[in-house]
Amino acid sequence: MRTLVIGDIHSGLQALKQLLKKTKVTPKDHLIFLGDYVDSWSEAFETVTFLMQLDETHNCTFIRGNHDDLCWEWMKTGIENKTWLMHGGAATKKSYEAAGKKKWDTHLAFYARLKSYYLDKDNRLFLHAGFTNLKGIEHEYFEKMFYWDRTLWELAQTVNGRLTREDKHYPKRLTNYKEIFIGHTPISKTSFCQPFNAANVWNVDTGAAFKGPLTALDVNSKEFWQTDAVQSFYPLEKGRN
Repeated sequence: MRTLVIGDIHSGLQALKQLLKKTKVTPKDHLIFLGDYVDSWSEAFETVTFLMQLDETHNCTFIRGNHDDLCWEWMKTGIENKTWLMHGGAATKKSYEAAGKKKWDTHLAFYARLKSYYLDKDNRLFLHAGFTNLKGIEHEYFEKMFYWDRTLWELAQTVNGRLTREDKHYPKRLTNYKEIFIGHTPISKTSFCQPFNAANVWNVDTGAAFKGPLTALDVNSKEFWQTDAVQSFYPLEKGRN
């Protein structure tokens, strides 16, 4: 059985389908999705529907992303967050309105059960963005940090290659877990890129919302698979470019 971690999809359903074919996914594999299932391309409703169907036949873990939380809030309240609309939410809103509110109930339940993080038996942490408490996730004061924080990735990049875990100045935040897998912060918005490792943090957001591909990473072997640039599946759309 493989454990495959999948980066931010951002409504790129056609890319996701290509990725699953490239990885030759089987029901024995554990698929960990790092969040941001919506916002950018036009198939938001269809993407979430597909993920729910995939969950029926495969071993899936779904992490909550900040864009998922923003969409969920709009669906529950009807309040339109202007910043959300500017950053991919407009396409998601259009997709959900086209589907019709009668079909929203199962999606609302999907958003409600998304996990803030997943910690496996090997002390590997999977979450959308990061955490801020030096003692780790159990001590985090604000749950939204799990899908909004960017300081963990900034910290990992700053430390990378400069300090070892044995150094007394090595950041305590990075010592809590064997490895940490995140999305949220695109490695590149303008070009094709690969998943990137800094310190013990792996960033799997390769810019699917912009001009990059969608990526899956085998957490054990570190082999990875990528789609064509997601925008190539939606040539008449701008995405978040």
